[in-house]
Amino acid sequence: MNQNSTIWSRIDKLTIFLFLVMITMGWINIFAAVYNEEHPSILDFSQRYGKQLLWIFATIVLAVFVVVIDNRFYFFFSYFIYGGFIFLLIIVLFLGKEINGARSWFEFGTLSFQPSEFTKFATALALARYLNTRSQDLTNIRSLAPALIIISVPMVLTALQPDLGSTIIYCAFFIVLFREGLSPYVFIAGILMVILFFITLLFDNLYINIGLVLLAFLLSWFATRKWTLSLIGLSILVGISVIVYLITRLIYYSIQLDMVILISLVLAGAFFMYYLFRHKSKILLVIYLFLLGSILFVYSVDYTFTNILEPHQQKRINVVLGLESDPYGTGYNVNQSLISIGSGGFSGKGFLQGTQTKFKFVPEQSTDFIFCTVGEEWGFLGTFVVIGMFIILMIRLIFLAERQRSSFSRIYGYGVVSIILIHFLINIGMTIGLMPVIGIPLPFFSYGGSSLWGFTILLFVFLRLDASRTEYMA
Repeated sequence: MNQNSTIWSRIDKLTIFLFLVMITMGWINIFAAVYNEEHPSILDFSQRYGKQLLWIFATIVLAVFVVVIDNRFYFFFSYFIYGGFIFLLIIVLFLGKEINGARSWFEFGTLSFQPSEFTKFATALALARYLNTRSQDLTNIRSLAPALIIISVPMVLTALQPDLGSTIIYCAFFIVLFREGLSPYVFIAGILMVILFFITLLFDNLYINIGLVLLAFLLSWFATRKWTLSLIGLSILVGISVIVYLITRLIYYSIQLDMVILISLVLAGAFFMYYLFRHKSKILLVIYLFLLGSILFVYSVDYTFTNILEPHQQKRINVVLGLESDPYGTGYNVNQSLISIGSGGFSGKGFLQGTQTKFKFVPEQSTDFIFCTVGEEWGFLGTFVVIGMFIILMIRLIFLAERQRSSFSRIYGYGVVSIILIHFLINIGMTIGLMPVIGIPLPFFSYGGSSLWGFTILLFVFLRLDASRTEYMA
């Protein structure tokens, strides 16, 4: 009893205060989003706002349960927890119920359970356990590979459901890897891949390939300061491209010019490799591999977008990029969300006074688009408060993570911050038209028991670890 009292005295009060305020504000806004005049009581348990209140009560019990468990339990059983939820992700592919085109839910009567919401915290635990070993050097591929496998397994299983939104969330763990020593070049490469992804969707492959070749030419000159060497390399590539093009024309085989560049780059690699190995020029080898890898990535994006993404997902991305205009179809949700937020003005229309909200113009307004309810009824001031609370929460969690004596606790803390950050950025980005609509809830605000419980466990496991931060874990 005394030990539990000590734990509660050490737990971070500011984080708990923010948590309680957020779930309360979320509940109130869910009430506003789905308000039914025939069921005006906020305590009506037949409505979503009544069910959310029950889940909030259960959440508080769950939070207490998570805190009273010994902190060493999360360390020693992290791999078992991870393995258990991986097993559930596999089972749900066969026995789960399909909702909105994704087989990601278990259904037990009137209750539904989405294992992917809980696998995030399990993955954070497993990654923290692995990286806790002091000998791990993330600049070494042998050390990095197991970490990538830990992240990739649930990511792939979630993609198979398919649940694109939850799949993207696992990219948050690369922030953790970067904090723990992953080369900044890898992190920068990841950012460049994201940029190249959108460039691929906006421009023709031929222009992208030419641009990448010219970029590689400039990089080689900056690296060697030898114009002659760079021009020779470019000339070899151009010469082989001309030969490849003429051969294809002579045999009457139609081939696109962007493919001519790719084939020529692979063939020119024989000449480049001879020079690179002879002169042991690692920087030029990196530039060549960067060029080849970038062009192959462009084609992989093209293939993924055309053959793997569903038509509605393609449309959502095209609408965000401005390649299509579909205000009454794919772009309807975002268009109505922008109208809702914009109509709120500075101080909002008032509680239960939102016309967009009251007349149900925005689909999924209590879940993925809960933020537009805040914008319409509480205005700029309300959205400022909500965004401010998230920023304060994440800054506070970073502070807590950095004061940990145990590497396991620190790494897990950064996992919590990273997951909340990506959810926050994507969800609000969706509602204001900066991100494609991919079905990601706003932590502690959106309607749903699985989401609320998943985030609660994620957060309170870290608060439990922080309460015992003076202890080392082997």
